[in-house]
Amino acid sequence: MRQLLFGLWAIAFCVTAQAANPQVELQTNKGTIVIELYPDKAPATVENFLRYVNAGYYNGTIFHRVIPGFMIQGGGYNKAYDKKQTNQPVRNEADNGLKNEIGTVAMARTNDPHSATSQFFINVANNGFLDYRSPTTRGYGYTVFGKVIKGMGVVKGIANAPTSSAGPFRKDVPVDMVTIQQARLVEKAK
Repeated sequence: MRQLLFGLWAIAFCVTAQAANPQVELQTNKGTIVIELYPDKAPATVENFLRYVNAGYYNGTIFHRVIPGFMIQGGGYNKAYDKKQTNQPVRNEADNGLKNEIGTVAMARTNDPHSATSQFFINVANNGFLDYRSPTTRGYGYTVFGKVIKGMGVVKGIANAPTSSAGPFRKDVPVDMVTIQQARLVEKAK
């Protein structure tokens, strides 16, 4: 009986763990990237990101800002470099204990700490200066809400791509456009 109860507890734990960390697959023209999300650490940010994913918003968007040794940023512009219309901004959750380390995914924003909408970036370096320090305009940091669990080689390839100016951007735009062909919620591998 004790073994049966332990077995049922283990199954329940595994199911709960799977449900707690959704995964999103970004199919790009350079390869596939899979991101595990952390709704327990950044619930509003994950909900916001998944709302865009489930609406098909990211399909056809580009990585418009690529800086080697720093990060790759996308999710806000289409192939014509037109800024896409977004939902309302989400409150900054950078004080969640997660750090802007290699492979983590965070929300891009303006100088207003609570201005993140659809744009996100993937860190290709340990960017501690982007972490939460205090609840002030300068100290808020950038909300980390996930981590790349597959396809970091694709991310590094994008980060090291030659860049130039294009559309409204004076620099850091990949010469060979990097497109998110599809973003979708996926089941975790068993």
